[in-house]
Amino acid sequence: MKLSRVLFNSFLFLLFFHFSNLKNSSCREESRHSTAVQRVKHAAAKPRVRRGAQGEGSKKDTGNLGYPRLIYSPTTGLADVKRMQNDSSQSPTWGPKLINSLYPLSENSLSAYGVLVLSLVVFAVGIVGNLSIMCIVWHSMSMKSAWDSILAGVALWDFLLIFFCLPVVVFQEITHRRLLGVLSCRIVPFMEVSSLGITTFSLCALGIDRFQSITSSQLSPRPVEQCQSILGKVSVIWVGSLTLALPEILLWQLNQERSPLSGLISDSCVMHPSPDLLPVVHSLVLTYKHARMWWFLGCYFCLPLLFTMTSLLVTLRIVGNTKNIKNSQCQRQLSWIVAGLAIVYGVCILPENITNILMAYTSLDLPENHLTLITQFFLFLKCAATPVLLLCVSKPLGQAFLDCCCCCCDDEGKPSAVQKADETSAKLEPLNPSSGENHSTLQLGTPC
Repeated sequence: MKLSRVLFNSFLFLLFFHFSNLKNSSCREESRHSTAVQRVKHAAAKPRVRRGAQGEGSKKDTGNLGYPRLIYSPTTGLADVKRMQNDSSQSPTWGPKLINSLYPLSENSLSAYGVLVLSLVVFAVGIVGNLSIMCIVWHSMSMKSAWDSILAGVALWDFLLIFFCLPVVVFQEITHRRLLGVLSCRIVPFMEVSSLGITTFSLCALGIDRFQSITSSQLSPRPVEQCQSILGKVSVIWVGSLTLALPEILLWQLNQERSPLSGLISDSCVMHPSPDLLPVVHSLVLTYKHARMWWFLGCYFCLPLLFTMTSLLVTLRIVGNTKNIKNSQCQRQLSWIVAGLAIVYGVCILPENITNILMAYTSLDLPENHLTLITQFFLFLKCAATPVLLLCVSKPLGQAFLDCCCCCCDDEGKPSAVQKADETSAKLEPLNPSSGENHSTLQLGTPC
């Protein structure tokens, strides 16, 4: 009995000792779990600090901002333009702030008002004049010739240049922002260089037309031609000019800079080929960039002036030996019209060539933005002055324009403006008998 009681007591002691060990281990596990949970909660509540940042300083900076700051890692590949657009230079309506050069009134705003007024005058004169030239040539059957069709083509491109490019240039000058962004930076120079090419090749084509008209056996200074022949000549001029101006699309890029004072963004277009181009295309664009100055000087300035001068001298020499006085007067008049167009073109394109030479071969600190604006306005001035010159010098075009302006005051018995233009051109430039029959059977309308 004593032995069994001792064994029973020892068994109870071992059982109690075992339960006490289990209880202590469970307590330790619970304590470990609770400390781990506290560490996780503490780590989650603790703000993360970027590598290389100065712990407390970065905490204070982020706490003082008051809004979540957009941070882009270097591996995101976002451009500098998008970074500036996401910065604090935006208005509360999430739109970029614009610089208004017209307000408040100050000495700096006088130049902006001058640019605005000058652009309005050029825009109005250019739109009305070019539209008048196109309408007169389109609706007058007596002007079914390559001469008038080429002039109408020049008027059409001048109209497009003034209508689309002039507002973009004026908006950038006033607000220092670019309408349509990168697209306008590439399309506007392309249209400007295409306008130079169309005017250059049109002057050369008009000189060739004068030489053919003088040396031909026809009596008309502007012989009537078939529609296919006219479209072929105009297409060659347009396709050649647009093809030669294609490198301008790949040459220009949009550049955005922040003002250190106001913090606003200003746009500018720079001649810098995109690095994303193919190596062959990139090398060709760089070659065009280096040769651009001499290409403009030789092809778009010297070529039309020399060609027109040579054509004028040859025409006057041949016309001086003819016996038909009336025909020789018409030939002289048309030759001097070509010479006047070449003079206006040369005067308006001269500032761009001078600017290119000064910027390439001098170390002067020239305001590039102002010089670019001046050259662009001279080009727009050429587009507005060309139709005015044609309406003032050419008697058929001038008479038709005056009749169209006074058509509301005319009586019903008076002939229309198109009929007066046809009669005036018939008196000044008599058609040959072979083309008179075809002209009488044609209806009033377009030559095609």
